[in-house]
Amino acid sequence: MSNAVSQIRQMLSMQDAMNTRVSDTWRENGYEWYRAIWVECAEMLDHHGWKWWKHQECDVPQVQLELVDIFHFGLSLRLMTGESVDSIATSLAIELETANKESDFKIALETLASNAVTNKAFDGASFANCMQLMNMDLDELFRQYVGKNTLNFFRQDHGYKDGSYIKIWHGKEDNEVLADAVATLDTSAQDFQQQVYQALESAYPD
Repeated sequence: MSNAVSQIRQMLSMQDAMNTRVSDTWRENGYEWYRAIWVECAEMLDHHGWKWWKHQECDVPQVQLELVDIFHFGLSLRLMTGESVDSIATSLAIELETANKESDFKIALETLASNAVTNKAFDGASFANCMQLMNMDLDELFRQYVGKNTLNFFRQDHGYKDGSYIKIWHGKEDNEVLADAVATLDTSAQDFQQQVYQALESAYPD
């Protein structure tokens, strides 16, 4: 559990830094993080497949990526409560350990979305349920979260706000370049985030 708390604490710190990078006053701006969660849930369902009238294949990597995006918003919601980072990390570690037991991914996802809509909250147990059904553990969430968070910083540093950022790098979308880079790095390294950023810097088209 201590490793889980440590990883979540690190992600909370990174989320706070990312939100602050976008706006120094993000805590006072009234952003609807809960709405971002249920909208992402709807998008994720398309990647998973739900249409009974046509053949669909579940795109597991894309669903996992959407789960990582949702975790960004979930962390932001928890930070908005005013609780300490240590308290939030401990609570989330317990919730992620005690996942709901729903076996149908679509229903597990609807439970997560329903909690966001009804209670304007992040349901850690339902999120963990979705993770399990997509063969995703906390280590994998951490690896993908650090990667995506670093990419978000990289985007901000390279003109995302003013529209000058290049999203296609030598024929690949930046998310694909990120996935390739992260797969070659050691997530346990103290400077893992810096290594990811450097790999993106090296690959970015001038």
